[in-house]
Amino acid sequence: MQENISLKSYNTFGVDVHSKYFAEVRSVEELIETLKFSNSQTLPLLFLGGGSNILLTRDFEGIAIHLNLKGIREEIINENEVLVTANAGENWHQFVMYCLDKNYGGLENLSLIPGNVGTSPMQNIGAYGTEIKDVFESCKVLNLDNFKIETFNSEKCRFGYRDSIFKQEGKGKFVILEVTFRLTRNTHKIDVEYGAIQSELEKMGIINPTIQDVSKAVISIRQSKLPDPKIIGNAGSFFKNPTIPLSQYQDLQKQFENIPGYPNGDFVKVPAGWLIEQAGWKGKQLGNAASHTLQALVIINATGQATGQEIFDFSTMIIDSVKEKFGIELEREVNIV
Repeated sequence: MQENISLKSYNTFGVDVHSKYFAEVRSVEELIETLKFSNSQTLPLLFLGGGSNILLTRDFEGIAIHLNLKGIREEIINENEVLVTANAGENWHQFVMYCLDKNYGGLENLSLIPGNVGTSPMQNIGAYGTEIKDVFESCKVLNLDNFKIETFNSEKCRFGYRDSIFKQEGKGKFVILEVTFRLTRNTHKIDVEYGAIQSELEKMGIINPTIQDVSKAVISIRQSKLPDPKIIGNAGSFFKNPTIPLSQYQDLQKQFENIPGYPNGDFVKVPAGWLIEQAGWKGKQLGNAASHTLQALVIINATGQATGQEIFDFSTMIIDSVKEKFGIELEREVNIV
């Protein structure tokens, strides 16, 4: 147990806040021991994985726990299916590459997403037409009330758009220890319909793509428009793409003819990046915070000196501006602490 530790290297925004206590745990036993200490001192908890989906706005007066649980194992189910389990502390992209090296399909569209495996079900992370729920089998969690390990299946996780039970009624009640995915071994489902994957594959001269080709295309697209958090502090997409009633979308079309939308029944998903750009925020910088020049959906720590509160206030201005122009209220995807 360490005291008064900077969390700058534990969040991809690079925000320099301090935690009263800090512990790095490498096993469930170490985790439980740390939690018992927390209970004895009545201290709040902050769990850190890859630090890629969090904005720290102030010093933390409790225990920050870095979950460094490592390990991957496999179980062959049949000729075409395999269960692959990764512990929470495994880096997400490295895990995806591990699966692709084994020719296990299902995660290729989720290449280069920052963060660790443990947070993937929490956010139901997704990209280019694929979400975690599409390949999710189960996860093991530690119940913080009784320190018992429980197994959650997909139904129990209650996955939604960038959402799960772990962000709703289960928030602060469970810690994800490991995640199991059901992947394909031979007959892969190739999904290149979303975004620019197809055109990127054409640039690469690939007509019949493999799952490895799809991954390379996704990586190329992401690198071309998303800043590397190792170079510029950011947490990827800061806002969710809003879903609005079809009637509201049709009204907006009368005023903004080129407003993009993805229909789903009586609702339409509108790209948040387009809304933010049209409201004049793409590439705009105020103080130390800015909207990225290539992707308005990404807020960056432009100078490396931004405070979490400064970034939060910048995001509030974007929310207010988009609401005033379009009548749509953006929701933050990043967890605010």
